[in-house]
Amino acid sequence: MNIFEGIRESLTEILDVEPECITPETYLVRDLSAESIDLLELSVALNARFKIEMNEDMVFLKTLRLCLNQAAQNGDSAAGRIAGEFPHLGGERVGEILGDLDDGPVLRVKDIASYVSWRIGSN
Repeated sequence: MNIFEGIRESLTEILDVEPECITPETYLVRDLSAESIDLLELSVALNARFKIEMNEDMVFLKTLRLCLNQAAQNGDSAAGRIAGEFPHLGGERVGEILGDLDDGPVLRVKDIASYVSWRIGSN
């Protein structure tokens, strides 16, 4: 089973949605209406499934707004700050996030897959 399929399977069980509703581009909060308790369950499920340590702040981009505020206060590059705080996100994704902030929570399934892949590679 690949990483995306494992995440999708966990999400379908936790959120009671059809697998076809979940793609790498799916937003967890905007599209699937995931709540904080759902993310906690997902973290536990992915920890068990992939045998990796889950840093919930990092995987769910919980500190993204704080990171952006700190960058603004210090006159730092927002993109550089995000890339430093969330090393599992690539430069292209960081750019997408910066362009998408005004529409609400930016967490997508592909962000979680990137985190899992990064954690597996760092073990």
